[in-house]
Amino acid sequence: MWYGVLCGLAAGAFWGMIFVMPRWLAEFSPMELALGRYLAYGLMTLLLLLPRLNGLLRRVTRAECAVLLRHALAGNIVYYLLLSTGVQLAGVAAASLIIGMLPLSVTLLGRRDHGALPLRQLAWPLTLVAAGIVCINLDVFTHAQGATQPWTKVALGMLCAFGALLCWTWYAVDNARFLKRNLHFSGAEWSGLYGLSTGLVALALGAVVMAVGGDGAAGRDWWRFWSVVTIVALGASVIGNQLWNLASRRVPVTLSGQLLLFETLFGLLYGFLYQHQMPRPLELLAIVLLIAGVAGSVWKHQPGVRSPISTGAEP
Repeated sequence: MWYGVLCGLAAGAFWGMIFVMPRWLAEFSPMELALGRYLAYGLMTLLLLLPRLNGLLRRVTRAECAVLLRHALAGNIVYYLLLSTGVQLAGVAAASLIIGMLPLSVTLLGRRDHGALPLRQLAWPLTLVAAGIVCINLDVFTHAQGATQPWTKVALGMLCAFGALLCWTWYAVDNARFLKRNLHFSGAEWSGLYGLSTGLVALALGAVVMAVGGDGAAGRDWWRFWSVVTIVALGASVIGNQLWNLASRRVPVTLSGQLLLFETLFGLLYGFLYQHQMPRPLELLAIVLLIAGVAGSVWKHQPGVRSPISTGAEP
């Protein structure tokens, strides 16, 4: 199980980059950020899979194509479109705190899955997580009073971030369930197919956007745009998604929900570095509480710590 935990931590470190990309490329729209990132992701995946692509595609059924399509939309394109909008309107910290609710939302949605612990056994780790999220909320709303951004835009940004939370909650649970039921694909193979399907959907959406008239290229640094989205696609999508698939097969859904917190923590860290500032007291307290909650959840999932009433085996 610890190998799965380490894979989840590493995936969070790569995923944290997605919170600062909308700030790096603030002159580009969320749609351009999402399509650019996933076009680069799809192209890199195609190049990696090219030597064995034909054999892999022959093994994919029509039902699995439908799974890939819904995961590409919910787990990638729609999710990041909403998250980018949330970051640009409400800021990195506000979007991060909402996505930081993933451990709670994934744990609740996956509470009946095989290997999941009863919620009462996770009461104190989840309480620590919830306390950490409250601290971040208090900090954001306290310091937002002096901000120049209109409250309507901040509220819309937070609503978009909440939509991203719902998308990724469903994707994380559905993907974990699929991987546990379908062992004929390795984590790397499924991650590759996921990247191809995302790239194809992004290509189709990009063609539609161009047909209806997208934003012009004048006055914007497109070389910088493609450099940044390619780096993020390689780290957060190609490497991060493969690491997450490895973690999803090795830990229960209730624990994978807790591991998603590393994405928020690394997103906050990168945001602090980008803004050249140290975390404020409430932000620092939140980070400590979130780490303690995840550590407590990992400990609770150890076989020797399980309550006798829990019969779920480790995957």
